[in-house]
Amino acid sequence: MNAKIMRKDPLFLRNSSEQTGKYELPLVRRQTIDIDKIQLIPYSDTKPHDSDGNRLKGVHFFVDDYRFRDVFRHPDRSFQKLSQYAFVLTPDFSLYAEMPLWQQICNVGQNRWCGFYWQSKGLSVIPTISWSTSQSFDFCFDGVERGSVVAVSTLGCRKSEHKFMLGYKEMLRIISPETVICYGKTFKGMDGEIVVIEYNNRSKK
Repeated sequence: MNAKIMRKDPLFLRNSSEQTGKYELPLVRRQTIDIDKIQLIPYSDTKPHDSDGNRLKGVHFFVDDYRFRDVFRHPDRSFQKLSQYAFVLTPDFSLYAEMPLWQQICNVGQNRWCGFYWQSKGLSVIPTISWSTSQSFDFCFDGVERGSVVAVSTLGCRKSEHKFMLGYKEMLRIISPETVICYGKTFKGMDGEIVVIEYNNRSKK
C-alpha cells in the first residue's frame, strides 16, 4: 500500500499512536473542556444531522455495547456523525468480572484507541474509565494522561458498591483526575471534584 494512503487509513493509525503502560495502550491526552452546565446525549440517540440544541451536548456511551461497536470497526464513518457535537466520551466497552482478562484488555484498548483517534481528528475527548475486579487494575487506568477530566458510571453498580469504590479510589490515585463526571448517583465516600449527570441529563456538583 502506498505510504501516503496508509497515513490516512484509520487502521494504520491503530499502530501509530503514542503508547503507554504494560500493555502499550494508546494514550488519550488531557484536554481543557468546558463542563459548566454539562449535558450528555447517548450515542444511540445521535443522528447524522442533529438539531442545534443537541450539538451543544457531549456524547456518552453508557448504553449496550452492540449499539456502538461500529465506532471502532468503522471509525471514519462514526467520526462524521460525532464531529458535530461539543465533545465525546470514549466508548464504554464492558468489563465484567467473568470476562477473560485478554478480552478486558482488548476492550480497554479499543476505548483508548477511539479517544486517541478522535483527538487526532480534532475532537474534544473525555476518557471513560471502568474496571472489573482488582486484577483489571493492572491495565484499566492506563492510556489516560494524569490530571484529565474523566467520566465514570455507577449504572448497574448498586449491588457491588464495595468493588466499585475499590476501583474508584485506585483511579483517583493513578490518574488524579481534575474532575470526575459521574453518570448516575454517587456513592458515599466518592472523593474528588465530581459533576453528577442524572438520568434526566441535569448536572449538579
